[in-house]
Amino acid sequence: MSDPRLTPFSGRVAHARLQGQIDAPAFTEGQMLRLRAPHADLLRAPQGKRDRQILRGARLCVIDQSGGMAYVQAEADGYCGWLPFAALGADHEVTHRVSACATHLYSAPDLKSPEIAALSLNSTVCITGRTGRFAQTDDGQWLPEQHLTPIAEPAHDPVSVAESLLGTPYLWGGNTASGLDCSALVQLALHACGQPCPGDSDLQEAALGPRLPDHTPPQRGDLLFWRGHVAWVSDPDTILHANAHTMSTAYESLLPAIARIAQESPVTSHIRPG
Repeated sequence: MSDPRLTPFSGRVAHARLQGQIDAPAFTEGQMLRLRAPHADLLRAPQGKRDRQILRGARLCVIDQSGGMAYVQAEADGYCGWLPFAALGADHEVTHRVSACATHLYSAPDLKSPEIAALSLNSTVCITGRTGRFAQTDDGQWLPEQHLTPIAEPAHDPVSVAESLLGTPYLWGGNTASGLDCSALVQLALHACGQPCPGDSDLQEAALGPRLPDHTPPQRGDLLFWRGHVAWVSDPDTILHANAHTMSTAYESLLPAIARIAQESPVTSHIRPG
């Protein structure tokens, strides 16, 4: 059976590429839009639970609409779900990503001007001009220039990116500096480095590389997987993960963490992303 997280079918309308593969009442090519809100929850159903969060500037294919909600598939990782249609705007070029763990949108190029919203790591924007140390977006808002990096300049060390989120509260399905979960910590770090990455830990375990042989010494940048959990290896003796034990993104000694988590699951994979 197709994974509903990655199958663009709302129950009423499916993407046209699924014709001949599933039985759907209607098919569509969809409409490409981008998220204009700072972020949005991606829901299992129009009034359902959060599966993930989508960040400002994400490119989305709108497949269905109902009651002010849009059923979308995210271009970056293929994840499907519902979010408010009002959070979307026209498709447009993006030039920069937020490379700080978080930043603020301002109403003017002045740090004392009222902030409009907060943006998180990997949010994307179109920059059209600069005044002083502020960069102007295509909708006339302003961001500190030092918090932005051109899209064409990815980060090089995903663990360093993940470390910038130390102390972030744990939030199931969260993908922002206000709260994130274990798979978001992995996805945010790899996406900042220009590397593809699915949204959930089971999908990441299947996609990010071959399993290393048992007893392979861990090194910085490796990933360890358990049933329903994933962690970065920060150094041979330490992991970094967003976890419900501390309810935060935190370091933990490797062997004690393995022993603690083994009460629920042994390590299922040791992967070195390519």
